[in-house]
Amino acid sequence: MDNQNKLRVTQEYEKLNDELKEQIKLVYPEGYSQHIFSFTNKEGGKTSALRFETDEKIYLIRMSIPEAENLIAEDDDYDDDGNLRDDVRDDYEDKHADADYLSDNDNYDG
Repeated sequence: MDNQNKLRVTQEYEKLNDELKEQIKLVYPEGYSQHIFSFTNKEGGKTSALRFETDEKIYLIRMSIPEAENLIAEDDDYDDDGNLRDDVRDDYEDKHADADYLSDNDNYDG
């Protein structure tokens, strides 16, 4: 599906289902903070988000850089250096092997 035709969804990270969170971790195995960008929302306010694309949607996942760093620091799927653990990556890659849209995300290297 063409990016211009995809539904854009702005959502909080905490409200995403576990499947999407796992896929996001595969796309951003070294953490989220360096991929946060700012934009003006439909109400005209400034916000920051992490971008994640599926076949049908482009998610703008609201979070600040400190929130992104905290999410990784508190997530057991990431090691002390903020990198997705190899065993977790292998498990998620097997589990989501049919999600071919992961390669549509610029940062994905699977």
